[in-house]
Amino acid sequence: MPHGIQGNEGVTMVEFKLEVVVLPVSDVDRTKDFFTRLGFREDVDYTGPGGFRVVHFTPPGSPASIIIGVGVTDAVPGSARGVHMVVDDIIAAREYLISRGVEASEVFHDAGGVFHHAGTTDRVAGPHPNRQSYGSFLSFEDPDGNLLVLQEVTERRAGRISHVVYGSVAEVEQALREAALAHGQHEKELGHEDAEWPAWYAAYMAKAAGLGA
Repeated sequence: MPHGIQGNEGVTMVEFKLEVVVLPVSDVDRTKDFFTRLGFREDVDYTGPGGFRVVHFTPPGSPASIIIGVGVTDAVPGSARGVHMVVDDIIAAREYLISRGVEASEVFHDAGGVFHHAGTTDRVAGPHPNRQSYGSFLSFEDPDGNLLVLQEVTERRAGRISHVVYGSVAEVEQALREAALAHGQHEKELGHEDAEWPAWYAAYMAKAAGLGA
């Protein structure tokens, strides 16, 4: 039985997890150098018969990956528009891109305050005035002109997150330390030791990471 959720009439709904975005490029090594410079992790560089090639990258903190190569897509190089990646600080992300030699746009938001329009229609300079989560963007291009967009997300909408992801061992350690401090206060309020502290820790850490927030 496939993993999923129960749908109408008792039918199990299959989970569809976005895994890979394929970018059409003309020079694989040039684009490989570009993503390496950004700190994306190279997972695979496979060459097969007839010049077939697959290069697989994963952006830091991302569960989904990017594939470039030869013979992996018949799309025109540079024709991908609007592949989006999420960051928690759009200003810091722009500074990072520029420090890596990337020509990043200015940070912008949409006049309507929601998702941006195509091209530069209704584009307003600067981050969202209230720094509203999901509301601030910037764009940059790979060497072929594939358009990549960063979107600032600081608080997830209800039901958007179904799992907790930590980017490093250090982040897990920090989360545990914060949970320990909060749990100490919780036990003071209880007036006794909490035998169910693992469940309390799990709930606290999940909430802190944005699960269900």
